[in-house]
Amino acid sequence: MQATLREQNHLIVGGGIGGLAAAIAFGQKGHNSTVLERSSFAEESGAGIQLGPNATRALRSLGVLPAIEASAFKPESLVMFDAVSGRKLATVPLGASIEARYGAPYLTLHRADLHAALLETCKTLGAVTLRPGFTLASAEDVGDKIVAQDTNGDEVAGDLMIGADGLWSKLRTIVAPNAHPRFAHATAYRTMLPLETLPTQFRAPIVGLWLGPKTHLVHYPVRGGKELNVVAVVEGGDEREGWNAPAEPAQFLSRFTGWCKDSKSLMETATEWRGWSLHRLPPLRHWCKGRIVLLGDAAHPVLPYLAQGAALAIEDAATLVDCLEENSDPAEAFRAYQRLRQNRASRVQRRSLRLGRYYHFKGPARLVRNALLTRRNPDALLASLDWLYRA
Repeated sequence: MQATLREQNHLIVGGGIGGLAAAIAFGQKGHNSTVLERSSFAEESGAGIQLGPNATRALRSLGVLPAIEASAFKPESLVMFDAVSGRKLATVPLGASIEARYGAPYLTLHRADLHAALLETCKTLGAVTLRPGFTLASAEDVGDKIVAQDTNGDEVAGDLMIGADGLWSKLRTIVAPNAHPRFAHATAYRTMLPLETLPTQFRAPIVGLWLGPKTHLVHYPVRGGKELNVVAVVEGGDEREGWNAPAEPAQFLSRFTGWCKDSKSLMETATEWRGWSLHRLPPLRHWCKGRIVLLGDAAHPVLPYLAQGAALAIEDAATLVDCLEENSDPAEAFRAYQRLRQNRASRVQRRSLRLGRYYHFKGPARLVRNALLTRRNPDALLASLDWLYRA
């Protein structure tokens, strides 16, 4: 007799945000899962993250939102500046306005704080097994099971396998062997600065977005307002894997020589930077094959310009578990999950790519963009995000 869904064990490859969210969603419904993670479940990237109300609403349903709100920051607005002149272009209200409109807050926080909250929630669920130090080498159907083998030869068997193993997904090579991430010809650099040491302008309770020719800069408070996360993006650079490589300021600061003094001085304050190449992936025709299904960046990596990578992974996790609850046939559940999620993920991918180009306009296009932004009503700017935040 075939085991019921609650008697099965679902293997989740990847213990990042998407993988842990899936484990929590399964565990809340009494489904067993084993999370296979190559590290010790430590998030050591030192990066910040923005969570729109679609993400925080999903985290609330997972029971994680109260834990992260304690260490998060609620910015009052997103303020866009022209990086060359220093002129303020537009304001998007966040804070109470965005929470009232969408029923959930907009938060900025340290990525490690989000990961820790997800991990601690997993540990409270008896249906979740955490397996650290497991680097996937292969996945193979054996009878009515799928068996994951790590690089040491250890094996774990399950009924289903969820690929939450990120941009460089091992499982995607099985589901879509001809799909490979492509260098987006842009490089991002990040740093973290103590907020109390910075000029008053950069201690404001905002997300600051500076738009420059072929460059842009984002900064926002994290750790409850104790630190400022700073991300600088430039077109070009060298293609490489990973996103935690040390970077020398001289590698990219020369690209900001035309910027106004205030915006440039923030970057010059920092001495320790990390860099990573940005990649994109054309939409996959299939997110599943046999007993394997993909979620998050494994299925649809998204450029960072809409700050939606983590949000999409969390949304994916909740939808996948719901589909498995509603369909006794996993293959049909996987197809339903893809139908529900594919158009939204592709739309976010397209909009993110387009937004990155918009940020980097130069010459006459920059001047036209600036003029249009200065005429936009703040509430209208927020309303333009309804498609994203109300989903």
